[in-house]
Amino acid sequence: MSCSCFGATTVLQKKRDKHVRQPPQDEEGASIAKTKNFSYNELRVATNNFHRSNKIGRGGFGTVYKGILKNGTEVAVKMLSAQSKQGEREFLTEIDTISNVVHPNLVELLGCCVHGPNRILVYEFLENSSIDHALLGAKRSVKLNWKRRSAICMGTARGLAYLHEELTPHIVHRDIKASNILLDKNFQPKIGDFGLAKLFPDDITHISTKLAGTTGYLAPEYVIGGRLTMKADVYSFGILTLEVVSGRSSANTNYRGAHKLLVEWAWELYEEGKLVDLVDPELEEFEENEVVRYMKVALFCTQANASRRPLMSQVLEMLSRNVKLNDSQLTPPGFYEDSGRLSGKLSKNHNSSETSTSYQTTSFPITITQVTPR
Repeated sequence: MSCSCFGATTVLQKKRDKHVRQPPQDEEGASIAKTKNFSYNELRVATNNFHRSNKIGRGGFGTVYKGILKNGTEVAVKMLSAQSKQGEREFLTEIDTISNVVHPNLVELLGCCVHGPNRILVYEFLENSSIDHALLGAKRSVKLNWKRRSAICMGTARGLAYLHEELTPHIVHRDIKASNILLDKNFQPKIGDFGLAKLFPDDITHISTKLAGTTGYLAPEYVIGGRLTMKADVYSFGILTLEVVSGRSSANTNYRGAHKLLVEWAWELYEEGKLVDLVDPELEEFEENEVVRYMKVALFCTQANASRRPLMSQVLEMLSRNVKLNDSQLTPPGFYEDSGRLSGKLSKNHNSSETSTSYQTTSFPITITQVTPR
């Protein structure tokens, strides 16, 4: 497979030495046998009876507590909703997907617990919470300079490249977003929450599946037709990178005093030759060419046509090499909105004669905006 994101076309070979993993099994007993089993009492003591003072996060299907095991190990304990069938599915999916996967940029699953209706997952504890708390919240918990932000983008890209191209079967995360990228004591990123992940055998190019994920990060082709490929994660990574560089959330739809998405604003600035205006005002020192390259890589990742998006291994190369990207190959992004606003802007890119076409879906009450040739 080739990608023309660089000045010259680069062809990346698939890595031969893959880490072979066994396919998942559906039965709960077989799943929990794959990982360490903690007793409920052990986790109850570790979290001080799941005291609210130890609560460090809450998701759609569970609450996360900080705990300290008897041996002094700090852990994150995720109590999934006992009444939720989705919580039960996420519990099994998470174990089946990453119980034996270890990588510096993936949150490690230490074990689980089944106690009556309770389903609990135990992870390594990450000291600096998630990107959304550290960077995108109303009160930023830390100050992230460009060196740390670029390392966050690189580390996340490494983790995704490992999931997509080195593991067998490959894994599509399906929910790459700021709150699922956790930061360790050195602010190195680790991808967490594999409850929505899908396994891709070598001979499968895409999966048609029910829509799942987070508004603002979902690839348009996935929303339109439920067609899931690894390029959906690539799209989400592009949005995440724009958030990291700009310090702004993709959930915000008010830029330049008008109603528009972060990726839409980024594209407008790119066309005007003013991408640097997107950079977080709190970033005091940075190499302009490098930061602009990161934003251009993000735009390559969010192109409307999924086949034009690079592989994550190619993204890594674009981020790590100080090379001039081939802008003539860059096409406008696809995006969707909750507002129902239709977009029909003509691209001013010299290489592109394209307009936006909107699709309305009935199963998912949002408007899809995807760029298609005239």
